[in-house]
Amino acid sequence: MPTPLLPKGLPTHAFLTDDVLQRYNKLTEEGLYNLAGQEFFWQARYQYLLDHGYLLRPRYSPEWRPSWLGTKLDPTYCEDSIMLLHYQVMDATRLSDHELVAIKSFFMDGEELHIAQFFTSIEHPANHCVPIREILPDPYDPELALMVMPYLRPCNNPEFGTVGDVVEFVDQTLEGLLFMHRHRVAHRDIAVSNIMMDAKSLYPHGHHPIRLGYTPDTLYPVTALPRAGRGVRYFYIDFGLSQQFCEGSSSYVVGDVGRDAEVPELSDEVPYDAFKVDIFSLGNVYSKLFEQYKNVEFLHAIIEPMKRQRPEERPTAEEVLREWEKTRAALSDSLRRWRLVPKTEPAIERVVNDTVAVAWEGIYHLKQLVG
Repeated sequence: MPTPLLPKGLPTHAFLTDDVLQRYNKLTEEGLYNLAGQEFFWQARYQYLLDHGYLLRPRYSPEWRPSWLGTKLDPTYCEDSIMLLHYQVMDATRLSDHELVAIKSFFMDGEELHIAQFFTSIEHPANHCVPIREILPDPYDPELALMVMPYLRPCNNPEFGTVGDVVEFVDQTLEGLLFMHRHRVAHRDIAVSNIMMDAKSLYPHGHHPIRLGYTPDTLYPVTALPRAGRGVRYFYIDFGLSQQFCEGSSSYVVGDVGRDAEVPELSDEVPYDAFKVDIFSLGNVYSKLFEQYKNVEFLHAIIEPMKRQRPEERPTAEEVLREWEKTRAALSDSLRRWRLVPKTEPAIERVVNDTVAVAWEGIYHLKQLVG
């Protein structure tokens, strides 16, 4: 039996010891790392997407062979061992400029395509709807199409670090909600998972599109830069349930739909105001993301009215933004720079972390003095 190859230039942790190697070889032979059923959808479209200028990862090439075969490499650190998490969306590299993009497979019979293209056509700083780069017809299924978008990262990964990070997130998401509502579009599926961010400035050397905490080659962990001052932009995604209403028409709909199961009025039979559902759901996003922290109590001024059980008692997006602007104006610059303090943080740990925060605040003021 030939001796497995040892590729040069790789870290020692990427290699298996002899006693473990055979176990992983057996797992590979048994199909542990084979393409999952729905991954074949993307493998079948590999060449079609390549012909249109989009390169999928090596795993999805019809000629793929696991890169660790015949070596002592640990599959864990081989990029092509990583399976998709969400089969409807695939990452790819646009060959014209090497931009990382996301490609979503979707049915064309709904409002998603119309609404996504409608917002893409509007250039405005308040527009926080994910832009569409291109729509490709599906090569095999006439009911499907492939929507090419910029690659985005979950809005809460990495976690928010400072009060200012929270303020910026609320600024942009409220601004984006009002923009949608002014154009008579209700999203109808606002949730943490449907708000994403362009995080390129936080990871100047990139990260793996699936294994987010690692370098693109998955060999090393990566650490994000702080959000503050780096122009992170947040986007609403997934308009599969969205609806646009003609000016002057009713915004009442039916359907127990959407990721937010806590919206009290959802019903398949009793009509409800789609715009007021958006208000509740965004308030719930703020609640889920930030009520775990001690020093963002100022958010209660908007969360409480947004999450009122009776829809008619909830404010409009414009009213929420107006109240938020008053709340935000009262926040000091030093508070915005302060770290988020978890309510569950032990006292001793809080003392240490606050001491570090005070030191950084001192450095900030020293830099301001020195210029």
